[in-house]
Amino acid sequence: VQLQASGGGSVQAGGSLRLSCAPSGRAFASDTWGWFRQAPGKGREFVAAIRWRNGVRYYADSNKGRFTISRDAYQNTMSLQMNSLQPDDTAVYYCAATGPAYGATYYLESEYVYWGQGTQVTVSS
Repeated sequence: VQLQASGGGSVQAGGSLRLSCAPSGRAFASDTWGWFRQAPGKGREFVAAIRWRNGVRYYADSNKGRFTISRDAYQNTMSLQMNSLQPDDTAVYYCAATGPAYGATYYLESEYVYWGQGTQVTVSS
């Protein structure tokens, strides 16, 4: 299973982007899908996550009120709407999914089994 992330690009501060994530390959079961990001010279950090079965959402404090994570259970896709982007949001964004066990610790990178290749988001001031 491979996840495909798309929708990155370059915007000015205050702009918006919408990232999408879709799986390719065989069908798989997952408890939680999420987004992580890695800025130049920094480690990968949690951005947002959503429980696939009930749609409960979680956000990093830095993103609350600006980012919205959503899923389409019929299309089997996930999206991240990012508004009011700032230069500090510049990073490679990765989508990821956990295995099927309930209750994954959504903010831990190690909980995620399936990963996408990343999409670059660049925000200029």
